[in-house]
Amino acid sequence: MAVKKKRKAPAVENEIINLTNVSKAYSTGAPALKDVNLHISRGEFVFIVGDSGSGKSTLIKLLLRELTITSGYINVMGYDLSKIKHRKIPKFRRNLGIVFQDFRLLKDRNVYENVAFAQRIIQKSNKEIKKNVPSILAIVGLAGKYKAKPRQLSGGEQQRVALARALVNQPTILLADEPTGNLDPKNSWEIMKLLEQINENGTTVIVVTHNREIVNAMQKRVVTLRRGVIISDEEKGGYIDED
Repeated sequence: MAVKKKRKAPAVENEIINLTNVSKAYSTGAPALKDVNLHISRGEFVFIVGDSGSGKSTLIKLLLRELTITSGYINVMGYDLSKIKHRKIPKFRRNLGIVFQDFRLLKDRNVYENVAFAQRIIQKSNKEIKKNVPSILAIVGLAGKYKAKPRQLSGGEQQRVALARALVNQPTILLADEPTGNLDPKNSWEIMKLLEQINENGTTVIVVTHNREIVNAMQKRVVTLRRGVIISDEEKGGYIDED
């Protein structure tokens, strides 16, 4: 007997991310995500929140195509990630910027080289790199720090370098995974203001965070995960505490 495939949800206007009935199980069989439906339009700013084990990291890895879904349908920027060929994944990821909690900078290279590294991966010319890197460093407020090594920078400055590296290739989507997790409140707000500015310039921004104060104050769209299920998806939402 033929197995019926779940029908794709109809496309929404300017949709850039489409998860329809997406489930992901661990190798043990335990579910990480269960029947998730999430549709994000181009240019949106979305917070993904939830306690540890809620499925946030799994969701980000699915969007990056670091993991594959167990069932359902996932499309990011026109790429069907359940069918994408392995050789096309690097091209897909060129349009994604990613910022991590722990910065992940190259410790033996200065600020300029850390950002230029992202350009060299996509084979930009030296002329383009010399134009693009100083420009993006100026945007994140680090124009005068281009010769500094990561160890010479504060946590907030290191996160700005990571942000510059994620943005230098002009990604369509920016994924920020706990971008303020290692920062004090002042630097956290400065990073969030930069993310908001980037979003206002047209980049779709998705932020995974535990920071209740920031989520509640910024009044963006908030998607709440609990034990692998979306329990809330609200425009101008807030952080929902566990019962």
